[in-house]
Amino acid sequence: MSRSVVVDRPGASRLAEGEQPVPGAGEVLVKVSAAGLCGSDRELFEGGRPAGFVSYPVTPGHEWSGTVVAAGPQTDPGLLGACVVGEGHRGCLVCGPCRDGFPNLCLSGYDETGFTRPGAFADHLLLPARLLHVLAPDADMRAAALLEPAAVVASAVRHAALRPGETAAVVGAGTLGMLALQLLAAASPARLVAIDPRAERGAAAEEAGATSFLSPGEAADGTFDVVLETAGAPGTAHAAVALSRRGGRVVVTGIPADPDDTVPTALLVTRALTLHTVFGSGPADWAYAVRAFTSGVLRPAALITHELPLTDFEKALALSATPGAGKILLRPDLD
Repeated sequence: MSRSVVVDRPGASRLAEGEQPVPGAGEVLVKVSAAGLCGSDRELFEGGRPAGFVSYPVTPGHEWSGTVVAAGPQTDPGLLGACVVGEGHRGCLVCGPCRDGFPNLCLSGYDETGFTRPGAFADHLLLPARLLHVLAPDADMRAAALLEPAAVVASAVRHAALRPGETAAVVGAGTLGMLALQLLAAASPARLVAIDPRAERGAAAEEAGATSFLSPGEAADGTFDVVLETAGAPGTAHAAVALSRRGGRVVVTGIPADPDDTVPTALLVTRALTLHTVFGSGPADWAYAVRAFTSGVLRPAALITHELPLTDFEKALALSATPGAGKILLRPDLD
């Protein structure tokens, strides 16, 4: 038997039990070690996920790590027993973006583990073997569950292309912001500033690699070569653009709840800024994040504050909204 959290509709979840899934051709069955809770999981449960980006009923959980316990036909049997993480976006593999390496931008539509396909808030996860990234046998599987948000951050960092000696700022010191600080610090910037209104995040930000921690408004506008926005709050994209020097690079990852949130075109044009945005991550971003994790550059374990059993899904959701909560993991082995 295998258990899974099922959200039937906004506000209604249950723990379902059923037969253990059987992998088909090109598929693997993964025993879940840990699955991270994300703000988008809370949106899914509360009904705030945009139309087209969720299909109820669904088992959430797009941030995960686990071990391959079964392989279907036409699948490499060498994967059995491997410690793995996996991409979530199910691209068609035929359209232009997919062929360019961006299944997260597939023209056939949005399709992602944990939102439109069963996710990892379960004992087992079934998915195509082509989505897997194999980890070292001694990998910290708790920390590895954060490689999905790390891949998103890797996409942002790759766009930013920070060079040694440049200056950088990260707007937002949540999970994405902390991971961004770790990756950017590896590029040896002359200055790496974390900006967040929560003063209690300062020590952790400096541990992640920030040279200083400032509240919004304390950093001088127009001074940074690179600015990464990771907060997704109203006004934070505008703030990121304002912080960038003329000719600088800005990468925006957050999606504010306010649909009228704006970035001033005049500021973008008169400063001749390069602006990138990030939605999900592609295979190259995953490979980047996994390499950084394996080498020790990326240290996600420091961001984990709570670990709960699978049966405490709704408790975990409530906990995620409390001050001091960092990354929360659901672990089937704790039940």
